[in-house]
Order: sequence, then structure tokens, then C-alpha cells
Amino acid sequence: MHITLPPGYSITLSTPSIEDYCRLRSASGLSAKTIEAAGRGLVNSLFTVQIIHQHTTIGMGRIIGDGGCFYQVVDIAVLPKHQGKGLGKIIMQEIMRFIEDEVPSSAYVSLIADGKAQDLYAQFGFKHTAPRSVGMAIKI
Repeated sequence: MHITLPPGYSITLSTPSIEDYCRLRSASGLSAKTIEAAGRGLVNSLFTVQIIHQHTTIGMGRIIGDGGCFYQVVDIAVLPKHQGKGLGKIIMQEIMRFIEDEVPSSAYVSLIADGKAQDLYAQFGFKHTAPRSVGMAIKI
């Protein structure tokens, strides 16, 4: 699957600023993160991708993990007014390129799909793990 960026958009394989990260998470409906948490977490990313429009970050995605055995796709976010243009697919396309090129064959790649996002991830081969396993979390 190859999707082309719409005119006026560009992609960069770099980490968003802490401010952009926090703004994108909140504005796209993901849970808010503090400046402290974002500062600690972003520097530990294994891979990051941003979509830029008019010099502003309007979309992002990351991979976190231990760099060998376990990887997790996180922070897939596109600002609402830019949704519906295939930008989430472009973010996932870049994430999949990293997975295919860099991740060892025995590694486990996972993600948590909120709502209809599961339809996007399914297009890239991600499958439900239940009933064999279920996601669990603790909120701090």
C-alpha cells in the first residue's frame, strides 16, 4: 500500500517538540500528557514520524520499546481538520517501513487500538489478540 501526500503536506522522520507532542495528543482526542512526561518519553522513542502543513506539525506517530524483543506503536494522531485525507495511513506506512527494515523477525510488535482506529491498523496487518490475550493497563 502506497499513499501519496496531498499537496501542501510534507513528512519528516524526526521527533516533534514537546509542545507539539502535547498539543497534538490533546487536540486529536488522545489523553493529555504533562510536559514532564513528554520530555522523558520522547527522547526514548525508537522511531518517530511527523506530518507538516504550513510549517506546523499536524500529525505524528511513534514506536517505543526495547529495540530488540518488544515494540509498541503509539501516538498515532492527526488534527481533526486534517483527518480524512489519508494522513493516518501515511504515518502508518512510515511506521511499517521501519518495522519491516529494522525490527528482528522474533520481535513482538503491538498497539492499543481505540475505537475505529482498529480499522486503520487492520489495513497494515494488525490483528486482535483476544481471546488468547487481552490488553491491560493501569492509569497513574
